[in-house]
Amino acid sequence: MNNELNYLDERSRRDFMSHAARAFLGVSAGVLTGCGRIEESLQSAAQVGGAPAALVPSDDPTGTLAASQLNNKPTAKSVIYLYLGGGMSHVDTFDPKDDKGVMAQTETISTNVDGIRLGHWLEKTARQMDKVAVVNSLSSTQGAHGPGSYFMHTSYAQRASIIHPRMGSWISRLSGPINKNLPAAVFVGQESVGGGAGFMPSKFGALGIASPDEGLKNSRRPSGVSQDEFNKRLELTSFLDTQFHGKYELKEVQAYTDMYKDALKMMSSSDLKGFNIQDEPKSVKARYGESRFGKGALLARRLVEHGVRFVEVRSGGWDMHNNIFDALPEKVGELDTVLSALLQDLELRGMLDETMVVLATEFGRTPSISGNAGRNHFPKAFSGLLAGGGIRGGQVYGKTDKKGANIVENKVGVPDFNATIAYGMGLPYNEIVYSPSKRPFTVADTGTPIVDLFG
Repeated sequence: MNNELNYLDERSRRDFMSHAARAFLGVSAGVLTGCGRIEESLQSAAQVGGAPAALVPSDDPTGTLAASQLNNKPTAKSVIYLYLGGGMSHVDTFDPKDDKGVMAQTETISTNVDGIRLGHWLEKTARQMDKVAVVNSLSSTQGAHGPGSYFMHTSYAQRASIIHPRMGSWISRLSGPINKNLPAAVFVGQESVGGGAGFMPSKFGALGIASPDEGLKNSRRPSGVSQDEFNKRLELTSFLDTQFHGKYELKEVQAYTDMYKDALKMMSSSDLKGFNIQDEPKSVKARYGESRFGKGALLARRLVEHGVRFVEVRSGGWDMHNNIFDALPEKVGELDTVLSALLQDLELRGMLDETMVVLATEFGRTPSISGNAGRNHFPKAFSGLLAGGGIRGGQVYGKTDKKGANIVENKVGVPDFNATIAYGMGLPYNEIVYSPSKRPFTVADTGTPIVDLFG
């Protein structure tokens, strides 16, 4: 049978092993009642497949950075990555213009930093701009949602032949976890295009949390099972797993086993309380608001506090082709509440210096208003934010023209933006990781970090 498995294609082997693991190794799923149910929470971190990638040092692949810049020391320990799915309008938020034809119903307000202006929906954030670096010269080569989101998350154009890792997986691979009992990367919200661990081993994938209110579901030993009984079940499972591994030494089986080992480790950790936002005082929860996005950001702060390196929190609903000025007050108002609360909270707790907050989206929206009173996709120029984690606040990097249509100063490609995050985390982004097909990749492709943002 072992020979027959070798003749199956990758998808067939994967499907077979998934079912086999549940039946054999996976007496784990049936016997370990608690662990079996935690599988749902850990499934996103167990994307099956992919041989261990090789990591080798290389010369600077772009030839543009000095060795001292490549060997940078980390300025951040963790990243909270706020992603706005659908395409945030840059001219209505962080790159407002004087042209009334562009701005329509959006007014411009001043901030607590001279020379930095925002759209008037961001009143709370305007008082936090001394902590923030605005990048108003982002540009993408992808103008559709799926490819745009994939590009922003991975620095690579989407291909049918390979799935690239997200930033969280790169951080997990190159830096490792801070807290050995918790995953290095967590994703909060509905799954977005991006590929998880991609071609890397599944252990580098992010742990998915669908609902911040519920946290990590089914992560406790069942109340009707004593610790002694639970240990006996573990011993039986380990015995059966050992026999199965001896006969079928496949990567897919090991990935499934690793998932259960991680589950058991977390089950016994006191750091599980980091997943429970209900432990927060009412006053803190009120500052973040009642939205799923706000609760996700609060969860992200708690997880970073407990040693998680990378937490992505997603907010959807930014694809405003129609009646944009009906949607902006709610969506930008929610963003305003969440972003300002997070920055304040991190500062008050003394965490902002070591936590980089990133605000990203797949592209901007057209400066012109469409016939449907909306704005269409606009990858040519848009905005992103960086704060904390060594970033010098109170600055704007890059510039668009008077209509927000063309970049006229310091163009920043998506890989450059991601290279800046990697630089702040101290990642060896000039080193090459080889995929199972022996193709070379780096954390941000050919991106060059914006080192001027730090200091």
